[in-house]
Formats: sequence, C-alpha cells, structure tokens
Amino acid sequence: MSDIDNIDEIPVDHPKSAPDDRAEAGPFDESEANPVRPYVDLGGVKVLPREGLHVRLEVEEGTKRVVAIGLDYANSTLQVQPFAAPRNSGLWHEIRAQIADQIARQGGTTTVRDGAFGPEVLAQIPVAAAEGQTGHQRLARFIGVDGPRWFLRGVIAGEAAVDPTAAAKIEDLFRSIVVVRGTTPMPPRDLIPLRMPTAAPGSPTT
Repeated sequence: MSDIDNIDEIPVDHPKSAPDDRAEAGPFDESEANPVRPYVDLGGVKVLPREGLHVRLEVEEGTKRVVAIGLDYANSTLQVQPFAAPRNSGLWHEIRAQIADQIARQGGTTTVRDGAFGPEVLAQIPVAAAEGQTGHQRLARFIGVDGPRWFLRGVIAGEAAVDPTAAAKIEDLFRSIVVVRGTTPMPPRDLIPLRMPTAAPGSPTT
C-alpha cells in the first residue's frame, strides 16, 4: 500500500452521501459531539450507552485486530466500521456497488432504496444449511454516511431489517455514534483503528 501524505489532495470522484442534518443529528464527527456525554470510547468510534445495548468487538483471528464493532439492541444487530475518506468526496456511492457485486457472487440479491440516511442496500443473503435441511436467506440492510474525512458503514440485521419500530431504534443508535478520525494521515478506505474500551462500566479493560 502506497503512503499518502495528504488525502485531501485526491480528486473529487463522488459526492458525499449523508443526511442534510448529519452535523446536528449524527452520526457525528468528534468535533461535533457533546463533550460531556458518557460515551464508550472504542478508538475510531464512540458509542452512547443506553438501556439494553450490548457492545461486542469483532476481532480478526490472525492479527487479533479489532475490525468492527457489533451492537446488539432492540432484537437486532448493528455492525459499524469507520474508514478514512477524502475531505471533499465520498465513498458510499462506490462502496454500494461493490456490496451488490459481492452479494451477487454469493448467490444473493440486492435492492437500492432510499432510507433514513439516503441510499441504502437491502440484501437477501443465502445462508448455508445443514445437511438434510432447506437453505434460507438472511435479510440485511447496508447503510453508509460520508462525514468530514471519514466514512461510517453500518450493517443492520434482525428485526430492524424488517420491522419499522425496531428499525427506528437502530437508526437512532447509528445516529448517536461519534467517529474519531484523528489527525494521522491515512489512505482512503483504510479502517480507522478500533480498540477495547478504556473505561466502560462492565466491560473488560485488558
């Protein structure tokens, strides 16, 4: 991977995709977040605790690197990943197409529709069945928001993929997330480093 000293000099390829009220209603940049709220600090993202929310770290087996944050809430799951992005262009338009291609190769289908955050991908993903059982498909929603120098991707599964009431709760949870981009130069699409929480009640600190 080549080093990029200043990702802001990358030409604009795609416009940013984000709600018009993103800066006021989230997902937030660190500079926009309320500094007195009791966030759980996970490195590249901060999560606001709420009743019934369980936070899981998804760890890459070989490197032991945290590669995603899993949030269990409202009988649903929300997986989030923050990525570095150029200041003046977005990643979501291009990434949506790549998600559709990947799911098609798995034998699934996708539909792009307008959602709470703009365009989202509704996917039906085949699930391998045990021998003698009929296979089925899992429904998932892929959402994305382009922020200032970052891109936040979410994958919604469970009741929030089909039920409007659960969906509203998960969308509110996604809105409350704070992305901590930092000042270190990073190539676009690089995962912003995630880590164990430093001081979250009930969470391990080692």
